[in-house]
Amino acid sequence: MTAMIEARGLTKSFGAMRALDGVSFSVAPGKIVGLIGPNGAGKTTALKAVLGLTSFEGELRVLDRDPRAQRDDLMRDVCFIADVAVLPKWLRVHQAVDFVANVHPRFDRARAEAFLSKTDIRPGSRVRELSKGMVTQLHLALILAIDAKLLVLDEPTLGLDLLYRRQFYDTLLNDYFTAERTIFLTTHQVEEIENLLTDVLFINHGHVVLDSSVEAISERYVQLTVGPDQAPGARQLKPFYEREIFGRTAMLFEGLPPAELSKFGELRTPSIADLFVAKMQGAAA
Repeated sequence: MTAMIEARGLTKSFGAMRALDGVSFSVAPGKIVGLIGPNGAGKTTALKAVLGLTSFEGELRVLDRDPRAQRDDLMRDVCFIADVAVLPKWLRVHQAVDFVANVHPRFDRARAEAFLSKTDIRPGSRVRELSKGMVTQLHLALILAIDAKLLVLDEPTLGLDLLYRRQFYDTLLNDYFTAERTIFLTTHQVEEIENLLTDVLFINHGHVVLDSSVEAISERYVQLTVGPDQAPGARQLKPFYEREIFGRTAMLFEGLPPAELSKFGELRTPSIADLFVAKMQGAAA
């Protein structure tokens, strides 16, 4: 199975600062992969490299193409939604549809118009007259109407209220995602999307901290919650992170069998959000 994205030793420097420092990862077809990290971790730089928008060192293949040398060809099969609106404020909605229909060979006008008909967006409205949520809906309508193999999202719901965020991801899953398509996204709202993801990539200071399928997380990590009396004994097993919760202690372990931990307290699989915090704060410590 050919990877949708294959990175080996991906490196990008801005002066003395390394935004990406030898990053390696692979994204398989039919996956929804979350690239998750704190501000300044290198997420957007990695996405720009994938899209052919920045130079880099190392090896990177996207849909078996070099994004530096074959970007025009690559963008026939890749769509992108950024964290900020890029449509001109003076543009009318129907003009945006006309433009994409004229420049992209795989754009389905009927599909875009059908999506927009379910919203409050009027064809004659200018972009400046739309709310941020409506602009995001317009972007989504244009993207969903393109028959692309890879969709790249950089904080696509940034600044939207909960209703618009939920509608965005529901539409993405129901109207776009298939076994032949792949979604690669960054977001700070980890709790809202963790149930959608098939795989996660944690990145911090330009390094991959975790590269795992969501399914494998339950096999690899366990969270143990203990009372004050059990905490000293549990610490002897060397948790890589712990925090206090209402007088009890939650500890995260990697690679230990649950049977060895269950005698100390309650066990559960950590959420992606909890694991992310643990990995980031553990690295800082």
